[in-house]
Amino acid sequence: MSSLRVGRLVGILIGTVVILGVGVYGPATLLGPLPTVTATRATPTGNATAPTPPVLSPNGASAIAVLAATTSDASGTTSTGADGAETSTPIAVAGTAEALPMASIAKVVTALVVLDAKPIVAGETGPIVTLTTADFQSYLNYNKTGARSVAVFADEQWTELELLQALLLGSSNNHADSVARWAFGSVDAYVVAANAWLADNGLTDTVVVDATGLHDASAGTATDLAHLAGLAATDPVVSAMLASPASALADRRGVENTTPYLPEEGITGISRSYTDAAGVCFLFTAEVNDGASSFTFSGVYIGEPTYDALTADLTALMASARAGVGALPVLAAGDAYATFESAWGDTASAVVGVSRTRYAWQAATPEAATVTLKDFAAARTGANVGQVRLTVAGEKLSAALKLSEGIADPGPGWRLLHPIVMITALLDQ
Repeated sequence: MSSLRVGRLVGILIGTVVILGVGVYGPATLLGPLPTVTATRATPTGNATAPTPPVLSPNGASAIAVLAATTSDASGTTSTGADGAETSTPIAVAGTAEALPMASIAKVVTALVVLDAKPIVAGETGPIVTLTTADFQSYLNYNKTGARSVAVFADEQWTELELLQALLLGSSNNHADSVARWAFGSVDAYVVAANAWLADNGLTDTVVVDATGLHDASAGTATDLAHLAGLAATDPVVSAMLASPASALADRRGVENTTPYLPEEGITGISRSYTDAAGVCFLFTAEVNDGASSFTFSGVYIGEPTYDALTADLTALMASARAGVGALPVLAAGDAYATFESAWGDTASAVVGVSRTRYAWQAATPEAATVTLKDFAAARTGANVGQVRLTVAGEKLSAALKLSEGIADPGPGWRLLHPIVMITALLDQ
């Protein structure tokens, strides 16, 4: 083969390689995907609020949980808080974690279980119930032993609402048995239904063996019972009863309302009782209000030795509430939770777009925020690039993260001069 033909063949091969290289290199760099930006987590500074823990009791067991918060401003009123139907993490728990006898708090369970089985439309009285000889005998039995009771007679007619008023407001033991028998056929059948209801509502560490709470084995944990207080307070029939106790049984024999305790402190009692085994037990909600915003929590004290001890403990709790509740800068606009850098040197941050504040009780140092970021190479200013989630005072909150500055395409010059980076990005995709 002549040298001319060999040279021509080499030239063709080199030309082919060049043409193929240009054909691949050009599209790969000019039309291929850009490398994604490098993200680095960041922690905002300046928004931390020193925690103010609730002052709870060293006696027995106690707990408080978020019920609701409302904030009024120029744009209107916003409301946040725990749904009574969902178990929320307590703000604070103290004392033993074991289930303790709960005295007449068991009657709150009775009322809610009966209302679940025999609902009453808000504002109405429910069906009429004709009392029996067994109901009269229950009254005689409890009255003889000195247990709290409200007089009834056989063949009397009471509405369901009146039975529940005597049960909750008057803490009547005979009415607890009467309404349980009426709704479920027997107290034993009620007990089965009540324990199923407790389990269904997440109160798995609480059990009842009677409708009254006089039995020591009707017991619950402070965590469960603080949630029970929230369930009662958000039930429309129960909350209406507690809000208007003076009208209870207006046409009946007198029923002493046993629920109020320290209302001047902002406390609304739901159940207040004492037995030798349980000590003093108190189920309640409480409110802190600064005129523009309010914060409501539910709570319980079980196993208090005396009413004087309960008074001192509740007073200390409310003092700590007034010190600890306030507007928290939860997610402030402009707070950066990540920084970005592109391969061509542009930088930007992932920032909260719209401020989120809460009127709440910062009882403990909040957990670190959870940040989820999107993969991207170029994006405009204000583009949604992720989300931040955190829990404040028992409430789960989230906000979108926006790009603080745009990261633009670097252009064809940079693409052509960085073939390795561009081809690597293509292969990665």
